[in-house]
Amino acid sequence: MTSNRRAGRRGRGMRGPVAWPRVPAMRSRSRRFDEVVLDAFEQVCTKAEIKKSPIELAVEDVPPSDPAPWEDQIALARAFPAEGSLPARVVVYRRPIETRSSCEADLVELVDLVICEQIAGLLGLDPDELKDR
Repeated sequence: MTSNRRAGRRGRGMRGPVAWPRVPAMRSRSRRFDEVVLDAFEQVCTKAEIKKSPIELAVEDVPPSDPAPWEDQIALARAFPAEGSLPARVVVYRRPIETRSSCEADLVELVDLVICEQIAGLLGLDPDELKDR
């Protein structure tokens, strides 16, 4: 018996992908989450009139295992003010936010709220004031 590399295990040929790259099913949950966070970040920066964003944005799966002393629950995001040559940073945690949202609309709303609160904290603004702009 000769080996045919083009044939699959049962001789019917190679199997193709289940969904083509342009189908939304091919986007992973983490990639969709990144897109939601980026959209929310851009909207809040526009509302806050931040021209050249001095704030860096990062997404991590889970917060570090050592919570800050003032945190009594799992953090959804953290803001780090600018220090020396380091710009201000906002880190959003994907898994805690996903577990608190039951559908895509809840996820988008919660991400908007979290991003708004973190940027308002960095800029010294009231989050409600930033939402209304």
